[in-house]
Amino acid sequence: MNTALFDRVSNVQADLLVVFVPSEGVLPESTAWVDGNADGQLLQLRESGVFKAGLGQTLLLPSVTQDFSQPVLLVGLGKGEALSDMQARKVVAAVAAAVKGLPFADVALASSALQVKNRTASEVTALVAQWLNEGFYNFLGFKQDDAEKATKVTTLLLEGSEESALKIGAATASGSAFARQLGNLPGNVCTPSYLASKAQHFEEEYGIDVELLDETKMDELGMHCLLSVGRGSDQPSYLIVMHYRGGEEGDAPHVLLGKGITFDTGGISLKPGAKMDEMKYDMCGAASVFGTMKTICELKPKLNFTAVVAAAENMPSGRATKPGDIVKTMSGKTVEVLNTDAEGRLVLCDALTYIERFQPKSVVDIATLTGACVVALGSVNSGMYANNDDLAADLKAASQTSADKIWQMPLDEEYQQQLDSNFADIGNIGGPEAGSVTAACFLSRFTQSYPWAHLDIAGSAWTGGAAKGASGRPVALLTRYLLDKAN
Repeated sequence: MNTALFDRVSNVQADLLVVFVPSEGVLPESTAWVDGNADGQLLQLRESGVFKAGLGQTLLLPSVTQDFSQPVLLVGLGKGEALSDMQARKVVAAVAAAVKGLPFADVALASSALQVKNRTASEVTALVAQWLNEGFYNFLGFKQDDAEKATKVTTLLLEGSEESALKIGAATASGSAFARQLGNLPGNVCTPSYLASKAQHFEEEYGIDVELLDETKMDELGMHCLLSVGRGSDQPSYLIVMHYRGGEEGDAPHVLLGKGITFDTGGISLKPGAKMDEMKYDMCGAASVFGTMKTICELKPKLNFTAVVAAAENMPSGRATKPGDIVKTMSGKTVEVLNTDAEGRLVLCDALTYIERFQPKSVVDIATLTGACVVALGSVNSGMYANNDDLAADLKAASQTSADKIWQMPLDEEYQQQLDSNFADIGNIGGPEAGSVTAACFLSRFTQSYPWAHLDIAGSAWTGGAAKGASGRPVALLTRYLLDKAN
């Protein structure tokens, strides 16, 4: 299915026109053009009450009049006032839901008809393109009739000032879909080795440079904290490094680091059985890094960007790390493992030390790190911690532009004492209070040589229960952050 955003309906050839209709007041220019060429049928439908144009309401008209036989999908805007981001997303989701599965090859809609509060026309175009493409996402490959349900979405780039915004939105959706696909894969398919193979595929497809550090190499480097997490699994662990070099040679890169626990049983500190199937999503931080790399490779901005994934599977066995064990990190610090289910910080801390060799301009780690962050922020905002005010401000700005919400959490020094250990330099948990904060405090001890931020996406990375599925967040935020850093 091809989708195009148009400002002048008369210039667009499409199998289906999507037009936006407010429940009162004048029609947007593009809608008025269709109405004028359809003998006023759209206004008549609204005034008669057949189509009340409530927010997100849709009505498919196979043909409007004999002279204007092109199929039209009416989509309600409510009272016609400027929409919030949430309302605009609801409208676009309604379009995707109404169109998905219909026998149309080319679908076109006018982004100019959507007025969104505090948004420029370019921002609206990018968001509409992203959200529309995301609405056609299907998880494929594991049901017998998947081929019949597959919907391919290609965005047509039109000439004009909005072309770059349209391209950004479509590429962001592509990266988000890739992240969702990785996240939704079962743990018996998406292993650390599978993630390593995806990095190699990126190397072949996009020409980026990839380094794969296996367990032997990590052992030589002293990354015993990361290795301790995967010790109970038959699946080997990897540190995956991908370099996109679009900036000046020698320029320090911006680095994204993703937690890639491809399945998390909790290890010896075994999780309850209920909903443990959702622990395949414990690699969504890694998935978002892969998704962002895909988007950046498609957009080709002028910056140097390194993506790092710390990949392991956390399983119980006779070889597994036990509560009370002490392991040495690559930095030389020792960690008392008080709970083997607090494993994300253990793989990340060694990766954060490894990243020092790149002398990065900034480092952002992304992890489904703590249930405590879900309690604090739910699924609306990802939690953000930072050791640098400028980096925090940049991420907040990117969050606003991308409509991918974050909320800054505290990183006060007073919380650090909760990590004190009687037997090692640091404990891997800080007790029941402020669990998300103390997890970030743990990571902060390994980030003192560069600007660093931590995104806890435990609440925003996936939806559980009957609607179970990965969200693709925060690919949009990370993409916008990197684009803002491009030369």
